[in-house]
Amino acid sequence: MRTIGLIGGMSWESSAEYYRLLNERVRERLGGLHSARCVLYSVDFAEIEQLQVNGEWERAGDVLAAAAKGVEAAGADLVLICTNTMHKVADQVQAALSVPLLHLADATAEAVRAAGVTRVGLLGTAFTMEQEFYRERLAGHGQLEVLVPDQAGRDVVHRVIYEELCLGIVREESRAAYQEVIGGLVDAGAEGVILGCTEIELLIGQADSPVPVFPTTRLHAEAAVDAALAPPPPPAA
Repeated sequence: MRTIGLIGGMSWESSAEYYRLLNERVRERLGGLHSARCVLYSVDFAEIEQLQVNGEWERAGDVLAAAAKGVEAAGADLVLICTNTMHKVADQVQAALSVPLLHLADATAEAVRAAGVTRVGLLGTAFTMEQEFYRERLAGHGQLEVLVPDQAGRDVVHRVIYEELCLGIVREESRAAYQEVIGGLVDAGAEGVILGCTEIELLIGQADSPVPVFPTTRLHAEAAVDAALAPPPPPAA
């Protein structure tokens, strides 16, 4: 089993989910008392969030790149950034590594495509929904048409993430608000909905949507375990 490196803390609420899901997936695959071999570097999210607000993405990338070097030095054979939004700096992080970075959007696109869905709604932070880095990765890797909520819907989704879910607060009224946003995406033609923020799975599940949902935290964790347990490549000739 290869060692999985986790760059977490953004927020720690979803990073805890990553740890649980990784271990559950390993137990499913190997049985018995097996658990995931992993190392975690947890950043201070308040610092990262301020850099996001200020648009200082390169500085945020420097923080995550340093964390990535740390988990590689600790023995990681592959690395995950445990947040959708910070995949904006994925190339900067990969450049700091000599081991692979498993991109969350790629794992998600593969799951969406495998489900036969081509037109998909995207929920996430305002950065993820409005900027091109994530939507273009989905479109390019998965040949997907990506829909996002209207401005009012995006505002609601973003606010609930930062003011509630990142603080471990789960409110029924927020679930209802998300269901309304999902309904709007379905009315616009979405055949499925990507839960494109790692905290959204704390609030929304399949029972809350009339179309398939794609929980990115779970999909990323499952892809990481599958990669960690895959046979090593044959030696070069």
